Amino acid sequence: MKLLHLLSALCIAALVTSQVSAQSNSTASLTEKKVKKSKTKKFYIDVHEFGAGNVTAAAVAGAHEKDLATQKQFGANFIKYWVDESKGLVYCLSSAHDSDAISKTHAKAHGLMPSHIYEVTDGQAAPIRNKNDLFLDVHELEAGNVNPEDVAGAHKKDLATQGKYGVSFINYWVDKDHGLVFCLAEAKDSASIVNTHKEAHGLIPTRVMKVKQGE
Repeated sequence: MKLLHLLSALCIAALVTSQVSAQSNSTASLTEKKVKKSKTKKFYIDVHEFGAGNVTAAAVAGAHEKDLATQKQFGANFIKYWVDESKGLVYCLSSAHDSDAISKTHAKAHGLMPSHIYEVTDGQAAPIRNKNDLFLDVHELEAGNVNPEDVAGAHKKDLATQGKYGVSFINYWVDKDHGLVFCLAEAKDSASIVNTHKEAHGLIPTRVMKVKQGE
């Protein structure tokens, strides 16, 4: 009887140990997934609003160099930027684990803080031909009214229509949470951008800005 009780106790102990081990492995696996997810970088477009006449492309180029020298400290990667000198606007495209990394990089690099930071998904980029001026247009469609799949469909319609107006769309970025779409294109003028969008799908941008690009 004692031997039977001893064997039963050993079996129970082995079962408990096995369950604890399985739970531990499951927890470890879940933790690893969370860590991997947290390490995944996202894309951001941040906007600096300096006001008309208060910014030049040369000054932004200098600030961007400081961002590049500082970005590794916060795990950020500044990719490109666009300057609208006439309106005093700067748009920066970057990747990072979170928006806080963007703010900290700007703060330490030069202290010029963005008015807005938008998390975005991007489309498939096309090369710049350098035959026309660059334009960045913004669609404000409100939260809940836009998703990347629909924008991809609209972008295909733009590509099918752009030749008629001498436009070449380079890329686009979508912030579905704020209902924003940013489009970058080459064109002879802003009217060509508007006409392409209007004929392709009817979604007219809120504003179209002639910009200078840096990276």
